[in-house]
Amino acid sequence: MIIAIDGPAASGKGTLARRLAAHFGVPHLDTGVLYRAVGLSVLRQGGDPADADAAVATANHITPNDLSDPVLRSDDAAQAASVVAAIPAVRQALQDFQRDFAHQPSGAVMDGRDIGTVIAPDADAKIFVTASVEVRARRRWSELQHADYAPTLDEVLDDMRRRDARDSGRTVSPLRPADDALILDTDDLDPDEVFARALAHVEKTAKP
Repeated sequence: MIIAIDGPAASGKGTLARRLAAHFGVPHLDTGVLYRAVGLSVLRQGGDPADADAAVATANHITPNDLSDPVLRSDDAAQAASVVAAIPAVRQALQDFQRDFAHQPSGAVMDGRDIGTVIAPDADAKIFVTASVEVRARRRWSELQHADYAPTLDEVLDDMRRRDARDSGRTVSPLRPADDALILDTDDLDPDEVFARALAHVEKTAKP
């Protein structure tokens, strides 16, 4: 069983993916962490995430051990990830890693931006989790209040709009729902309601 969960930043897709993976007892991969690992590595080397050569060279050497660094959850890593993810050769370099994870014998739950459309178009269940940019920005802003640097809500909103534009406007694997995905708007839903609706969809369409 492969469950593909896509959506923009701070939509709630990661929380949902982890809950579904725990419920069904299958591995989970947050594919955004791959791009964060590439972007963060380029930054640590003193490079520019927009430098295609540096980003591709890093992407070709990413391993599972690179995905556990807590710094990957920082806002700098998120911004760098959005930049490297727009580079077609970086996406190509990371596709085999993701497809191997999706098609392991145990099955998998994967969340990202192109799982149901590119990485696992054969997934048993596809869900596109979304919310208005204002709601998503407020969620991210709340998460950042305990960071060393707490941006204003307007700054977070501007950053999120730029990320959305990059993710949706790139020529390779743009952010969009698969034609057969359940569209799950989380604006007015709490995590338990989101999980319940997603679980009902998976049980109807997939065969655990």
